[in-house]
Amino acid sequence: MLPKILNTALILLEVLLIFNLLIVVHELGHFLAARWRGLVIDEFGIWFGKPIWRKQIGGVWFSLGSIPAGGFVKLPQLAPMEAIEGEVEEREAALPPILPLDKIIVALAGPVFSFLLAFVMACVVYQVGKPISEFDKTTVIGFVKPGGPADRAGLKPGDRILEVDSHPVDRFAGPLHSVTWRVVRSEGETIDFKIERAGETLHIASGWEREETPGWKRKSLRKVYIGQRFTPSIGKVVPNSVGERAGLRAGDLITEAGALPVDDLNKLYEVLEKAGSEPVPLTVRRGAETVALTLSTGGPVPAEKGLQLGISWGRMTLIHPSPTEQIQEAVLTIGNMLDALFSPKSDLRAQHFSGPVGILRAYYNLFDSEEGWRLALAFSVFFNVNLGLFNLLPFPVLDGGHVTLALLEAIRRKPIGGRFLEGIQTACALIVMTFLAYVTFFDVSDFFSAKKPVPAAVPAAPAAK
Repeated sequence: MLPKILNTALILLEVLLIFNLLIVVHELGHFLAARWRGLVIDEFGIWFGKPIWRKQIGGVWFSLGSIPAGGFVKLPQLAPMEAIEGEVEEREAALPPILPLDKIIVALAGPVFSFLLAFVMACVVYQVGKPISEFDKTTVIGFVKPGGPADRAGLKPGDRILEVDSHPVDRFAGPLHSVTWRVVRSEGETIDFKIERAGETLHIASGWEREETPGWKRKSLRKVYIGQRFTPSIGKVVPNSVGERAGLRAGDLITEAGALPVDDLNKLYEVLEKAGSEPVPLTVRRGAETVALTLSTGGPVPAEKGLQLGISWGRMTLIHPSPTEQIQEAVLTIGNMLDALFSPKSDLRAQHFSGPVGILRAYYNLFDSEEGWRLALAFSVFFNVNLGLFNLLPFPVLDGGHVTLALLEAIRRKPIGGRFLEGIQTACALIVMTFLAYVTFFDVSDFFSAKKPVPAAVPAAPAAK
């Protein structure tokens, strides 16, 4: 029990460290730019809540809060938010005016620092590698639900999907060039699958369905009820497990079980379950060698637990995408999500996005998996790009909103009225906080779901200024 608790505590610490790093670096960009341009800085804080440490240095209050959730910079000349954050200390003199150019530079500095951190992390990923399973790059169907839309249309296990609604696909899952994404993103009454079957290229039009979900859960998206094919290749073997006792190793590929060819994981499990407690001879490809092994479950398999072999399926390899490729993929992914969100025919809605709770949970699941730190690092590239782009939206209270207001001020050649500015800042801040509360409600509801959710997108909470 203790190792499990320590492991969970370590993962939580890793999640908090990397999440806070990404937010604080964004805020550091605003802080350094404000220093450079001579803006008044009331406070630079790491974390929120009641300060556990606070000190004034060079006219700026620096603080460490009690809630480990990012950071903030208080810049009264850029964003008067007294109505929400509370009055700052009484000033002996009015704040000096600043140029629109200064406001633009300071507002853009946060997203620029997020993009720079994304590039630095992408360079690290390029060096250390990004783990992918061999299952990540297949579009071969391994399962078709009997009676489901795909089954009725004529799709079969073994079909290789080439295109969905004329969009090429190269993987089964994920938000970019994947089968599941193109199904979710489809807008017609039927979905056209271009497939390869026994050397022939066919087009099959399939219907789709949506599952009924209670109101407290995210609405189900379109499904045709197919699954990818999983080959019996081994990614990891748990010590002292059934798999290790049989002599199986990471990287092995099981080609035969009980003298029957098994090119699909389902076929392997069928053979093993039929054998029960009887030993099953295996033929395993290990590199250039063929190895004969014997696997035995050691007794009857409890129906309620299923067959437990102690094996993680899917051989893992490291790829080394260039920093440019990683950032480009992040931008395209975010563009796809926003395009779907604002399309009137799309099923994707704001509730399918995730807020801070969903992001933290995604990080936890990544760190809890094999090669977790590499996966979390690769995800951080995406998150930083997302944080930068989200904050560039021309919405007051976000960085892009500050830029927009500064441009309007430059065009008018006079500052925007303080009362009006504070009013619009407050209204927009309330809208953003309402949106975050809305998506957080669904993030929390995911904890009551049996599946680990993979967020459709992860818009970052707007940085406090």
